[in-house]
Amino acid sequence: MSETINGATSARSPWQVTRSVWYAMFMREAISRTMADRLGWFWMVAEPAAFVLIMVAIRSVISGDRLIVGADFIPWMIVGMMGFFMVREGMMRGLGAVDANRALFAYRQVQPVDPVLVRCFLEGMLRTFIFLLFILGGLLLGLDIAPDNAIRAMLVWGSLWCLGLGLGLVVSVLGSLVPEVGKVVRMLSLPLLILSGVIFPLNHLPHDLLEYLMYNPIVHGLETLRLGFFEGYKVVHGTSMTYFWLFTLGVIALGLLLHVRFAQRLKAK
Repeated sequence: MSETINGATSARSPWQVTRSVWYAMFMREAISRTMADRLGWFWMVAEPAAFVLIMVAIRSVISGDRLIVGADFIPWMIVGMMGFFMVREGMMRGLGAVDANRALFAYRQVQPVDPVLVRCFLEGMLRTFIFLLFILGGLLLGLDIAPDNAIRAMLVWGSLWCLGLGLGLVVSVLGSLVPEVGKVVRMLSLPLLILSGVIFPLNHLPHDLLEYLMYNPIVHGLETLRLGFFEGYKVVHGTSMTYFWLFTLGVIALGLLLHVRFAQRLKAK
């Protein structure tokens, strides 16, 4: 692509073209995500808030505070829930990104991977803003939800975003080529929330069952995120960010390879 400056034609570099595409798509997605629906912002805040209220009601019955060492139940659950939503929304927003932006593929500068990257980046920004609102609201209500190790908390939060991006890249291709994949991914959302230790601590599960649950990388990310917020928190035995990052880098690489391999099919479909 070229542009005219003072009567002379200068070619833009591939990075400049890509950056322009991402910026245009980001603005389009941001307006659609936050302005198209008058209740868009409300639901982004109301969903986790309603979830917290429901779990607080359940806690009053099961005495959840007694099950967690080194952290209060409500802040513990809020941190885990927001971390899980970061991963889940990255995956779910990537799921329909290719089909929703198919008309843009008529422009050769736009590749199927572009809307996935833009959507995951936008979702990460929105989820970070909402998490900050919850932290501020919790502090105003007297909850101990300020991170004890802010650097660790921020690094793990970014790591969870990367995992959501990797899953989004993979399911964006598989869901577009095989529509049934999208249905399966949506069905797994609730079981994954339970199996990731969002609403109850996994430390009290039998060791034989816990061994299998620890194959879930989200558990490792959420436990380490909680450790960043609560210094005295006892993480689930076997928690490893090395495993988390090996898995995350693997799914990101797989997602990018799938986009390279099936780029033409995604455009032509």
